[in-house]
Amino acid sequence: MSVPGDEERLLPLAQRWPRASKFLLSGCAATVAELATFPLDLTKTRLQMQGEAALARLGDSARESAPYRGMVRTALGIVQEEGFLKLWQGVTPAIYRHVVYSGGRMVTYEHLRDVVFGKSEDKHYPLWKSVIGGMMAGVVGQFLANPTDLVKVQMQMEGKRKLEGKPLRFRGVHHAFAKILAEGGIRGLWAGWVPNIQRAALVNMGDLTTYDTVKHYLVLNTSLEDNIMTHMLSSLCSGLVASILGTPADVIKSRIMNQPRDKQGRGLLYKSSTDCLLQAVQGEGLMSLYKGFLPSWLRMQSGWITHGHPKRPSIALCEEERNPGH
Repeated sequence: MSVPGDEERLLPLAQRWPRASKFLLSGCAATVAELATFPLDLTKTRLQMQGEAALARLGDSARESAPYRGMVRTALGIVQEEGFLKLWQGVTPAIYRHVVYSGGRMVTYEHLRDVVFGKSEDKHYPLWKSVIGGMMAGVVGQFLANPTDLVKVQMQMEGKRKLEGKPLRFRGVHHAFAKILAEGGIRGLWAGWVPNIQRAALVNMGDLTTYDTVKHYLVLNTSLEDNIMTHMLSSLCSGLVASILGTPADVIKSRIMNQPRDKQGRGLLYKSSTDCLLQAVQGEGLMSLYKGFLPSWLRMQSGWITHGHPKRPSIALCEEERNPGH
């Protein structure tokens, strides 16, 4: 006669450890998606740096006068000037970032759901709790992942530095972490964390609220049912809103992370996020805050690859809790 412990050991691993299995499978799928869409992220970062007016103070006229070439021309320029494989420069810290960010966000969200907010008596999770929980979880995950984001952004700009005749800053990913730590200490690894977590909060808020609102509107006011088409249209709209809200903070984050620093690790261009924002608007115009918007939006739509449907991770995690068994 079998005992419960024996029966549990006979179950597949996915049933014995459902959350761990889900995180592992999600991480593998997300790594594939990261590799497939990383050229968009690299192109976005390069666009965000083009025409950076603050560089004029350092006499970097070559960088200041660089033409704003647009997404396609920038991507083609990278291939022609640096090589096809350079479209994936910085992908290793990007994968590290995903692991840290996703893990931190998932653990934080589940803690908020189970301990802080709690479910209602009918086991459903209200939208307002999903939005607040998603934003807070995104902020925590992004803060933890900031060092990997910092290295990713700087490595993405190494090819451009080489073309400009500047010395490369790093020999590889681990050398980058070690050098930043040696020059700026632990604090140096969190350069740009303020706009980084602002972006995470804004993106999660735009994602969750817009997706849920559009989906319910389509189901209630059109002939569409709750199917793949509804998910796709809702995801398209939520990605657009999330990009509109998050791109300005993303531009500020990238510029602060990539700015030249002195031997103590202090930035030479910007004193703070606000200073970077003001210099960008005054020197380049308000629309400079939306440089890299198109590749950013297109990359957000790749979230359906990660989970087998158009919902991005923040949406999939929160909606599952609001609609168990859906």
